[in-house]
Amino acid sequence: MVRRVAVIGAGAGGLASVKCCLDEGLEPTCFESSEDIGGVWRYTDSTDSRRVSVYRSVITNTSKEMSCFSDFPFPEDFPSYLPHSLVLEYFRMYARHFDLLRHVRFQTTVLSVRKRPDFTSSGQWEVVTQAEGVRESHIFDAVMVCTGHYQEPYLPLALFPGIESRFKGQQLHSREYRDVQAFRGKRVLVVGIGNTGGDLSVELSRVAAKVFLSTRSHTWVISRVSDQGFPLDMVSTTRFSHLLEWLLPSALTRRIKFRKFNSWFNHTNYGLASSKSSKFKMIINEELPFCLLSGTVVLKPNVKEFTESSAVFEDGTTAENIDVVLFATGYNFSFPFLEESVRGAIDDNRSLYKCIFPPQLEKPTLAIIGLIQLTGSIMVGSEMQARWVTGVFAGWNKLPPPSRMMAEVLKRKPPVKRNPHERENLKMSFISYMDRVAACAGVKPSVLRLLLTDPQLALAIFFGPCSPYQYRLVGRGRWSGARAAILTQWQRTLKPLRTRVVGDNSNSSPGWFWICLLALPAALTAGFLFSKYPQPGWSPWA
Repeated sequence: MVRRVAVIGAGAGGLASVKCCLDEGLEPTCFESSEDIGGVWRYTDSTDSRRVSVYRSVITNTSKEMSCFSDFPFPEDFPSYLPHSLVLEYFRMYARHFDLLRHVRFQTTVLSVRKRPDFTSSGQWEVVTQAEGVRESHIFDAVMVCTGHYQEPYLPLALFPGIESRFKGQQLHSREYRDVQAFRGKRVLVVGIGNTGGDLSVELSRVAAKVFLSTRSHTWVISRVSDQGFPLDMVSTTRFSHLLEWLLPSALTRRIKFRKFNSWFNHTNYGLASSKSSKFKMIINEELPFCLLSGTVVLKPNVKEFTESSAVFEDGTTAENIDVVLFATGYNFSFPFLEESVRGAIDDNRSLYKCIFPPQLEKPTLAIIGLIQLTGSIMVGSEMQARWVTGVFAGWNKLPPPSRMMAEVLKRKPPVKRNPHERENLKMSFISYMDRVAACAGVKPSVLRLLLTDPQLALAIFFGPCSPYQYRLVGRGRWSGARAAILTQWQRTLKPLRTRVVGDNSNSSPGWFWICLLALPAALTAGFLFSKYPQPGWSPWA
């Protein structure tokens, strides 16, 4: 019987895990190596190698209504997209509201997590920690690892001949970047065009003499601001669009997406992406297209080699007099405190059952929280994982036997191991993954049932944003405020914009409700019929 739970890390996933433990009557102890909560969202000027922090200017890529904990909305006066200071303030509000801090032991480093000798029967773990130079050993019934995947910088210097042996300028990883001051007047090469690479290129272009952005990927650039000025994720992450994507052939959905992306600007003209490529990534950046158009950022292909002061690219061109090379090449995850028999079996999240449980363990008392990348908020996904995990620990939710879990894991894993920097193995559809875990936890909402009992809510759930509140309507942990939160989410989105109100004679059509009401049963029927011939790998009902 699980009672005492060790939670490692007091970032978003750790705080949610402590709260979920308390909801299930468990006794959590959270170990945080730093002096405060917040994880990567707690900005510091220090580049201490022991922790990763966001850079000073960072803004969230997911909106507040799609990023909040499911029973604790962001304040309505907070903007839709948030700087790190407001995200940290929200975490503090969450911790105070649910009285979480008394369960956190700060400046305490976890040195090792090892199975007890009687693990096959007890499932217990020995956790060794260190605080102020003093080591202490603890016995826990279960462990939740909430350190995320932004841990060790991935710096693939071996892929760039000459960067260590010939190049005389400065080289650093984006983990060390805080602001633009050190780059003023310099010629900078940014390697990597993920969200971080795009953000830093734009920011540096305001003070640097020149910024080059090197990429080997086909990359589609999209804006946080979508139709009629609403947040992109609130408009695009809906159960209706999710169903359509499942029903339509993948080639057609990809063509529709590319057409939508190119309606903002032609990505081929900018050298970013071709609609003929089946392998691509998407990044969020409103300013990068203008920087490319104005020449303050110059897009280049992959670097072939470095000389003493130049970068030679694969197309034969050269960028001269480079002062700084900034690698925005992402991170590797690691769990150095886990014993080798467990750590060695975790290649990536596909090594875990539902991306959470190591399937080879005799007792399911170890959970990895937050080792995911979703098309939506990781914070929301981590909370859902924590709800299911603590339900398993408390005995409310059951797992299949280890043999079945291992079989599912082996089915998901490809025969060839990918390079560490290829993060597609961590990417999953937000709605698919959330529904899958929610079904395991018994908290997935039924649109069909709601259509019969609460049509207004059913329409909001199906055609509106798939916001976290949907997963508090039913099951354990049901929140009485979930319905109201769903029906008022658009008002909270507009609230911070009402600093100047202007008149508008346009009125929304009163017939939209009835149109949607008629369309919903048709869409659900189509989904049911097509589910008899599912596409491999996923289903809208999963």
